[in-house]
Amino acid sequence: MKRFTAACGAVLIAASCHHPEKEKEMVTWESRGDTVIVPANAPVSARLHLLAVAEKPYQLQLLSAGIVKVIPNNYAEIAAPFAGRVLKSYVRLGEKVMAGAPLFAISSPDFYAAQKAWFQANQLCQQAVVAQRRQQDLHLHGVGAARDLEEANTNLAVQRQELENAAAALKVFNVNPQQQVLGEPLIVRAPIAGEVISNKLVNGQFLKGEDGPVAVVAQLSQVWIAGQVKEKDLRFIHEGDVVQMQVAALPDTLFAGNVFHVGRTIDENTRAADVLILCPNPALRLKPGMYASVSFKDALEKVITVPARAVLQDNDYSYVLLEVHAGTYVRRKVITGETAGQQIVVRSGLQPGDKIIGDGAFYLSAVK
Repeated sequence: MKRFTAACGAVLIAASCHHPEKEKEMVTWESRGDTVIVPANAPVSARLHLLAVAEKPYQLQLLSAGIVKVIPNNYAEIAAPFAGRVLKSYVRLGEKVMAGAPLFAISSPDFYAAQKAWFQANQLCQQAVVAQRRQQDLHLHGVGAARDLEEANTNLAVQRQELENAAAALKVFNVNPQQQVLGEPLIVRAPIAGEVISNKLVNGQFLKGEDGPVAVVAQLSQVWIAGQVKEKDLRFIHEGDVVQMQVAALPDTLFAGNVFHVGRTIDENTRAADVLILCPNPALRLKPGMYASVSFKDALEKVITVPARAVLQDNDYSYVLLEVHAGTYVRRKVITGETAGQQIVVRSGLQPGDKIIGDGAFYLSAVK
């Protein structure tokens, strides 16, 4: 059995060096294995404050940085399908358009050649149909040679394939071959509904195929917030969870969204997974590229929390000093969780109603 003297006791010993009889009156506390006994008249006793353990509502909150991004399916970059000259622009910056609405008309020798090829193939195919029907009728009435019918069938098959090839060349430009007029310019149309957020079109300008997008149409009434969550915290994030966000440009405004997708892989450098949050944006206040502060919250639960200073650390475990009798405490191993301010969550080791040393436990932390 070891005896330990409180820090205040050391001061009293120093002050009573010339009074051996006072030294005998010094009251100490003692340790018996994992049990600590502190007499009521020990100086350290006044520094120990008990705390009754109780369950309290708790909601885990994780903070992360994010970036506002457009939803890929709601974003379209429109480039010139071929080199040509812009004959007319139908839209203005900021204008709302429907899917299929005309954006600009462009004329090009290449497009005219594709149109001409289709009209020629269509005419030859119609002639081949007429010829095949004539030979088929002659053969049925016994006045036509089988060889001539076979040649007509072969020619029809070839012409139909040529027509399909010519039609495929036009469909690349999103053109219905049956509704075109030879020589008319190509009308480039919006692939999605949305707002024109970028417009570089100028009537009369010559565009090259490699010039890149000349207009951008986006639907921004919903956006994604792309954030990252550390590997150790992913267990608290679930698809569908409600999330709150703030952006620096609107510090007094809270935006709410839902976790849309949790990444399936971990970045080896950051040890984090990408998390996409779907956020309504009806007033278009969230702009793509903005930085956001994201607050993830787990489901509300009842847990035991204790002051962080009440939890002591041994070599390989955490513990608190649990009162078993007045002045008698025992080491109780605990498994701790998250820290919330000055409190720490205790996941196991304590029950509601237990009394522990909530303040001053470190005075007894040297005992074994």
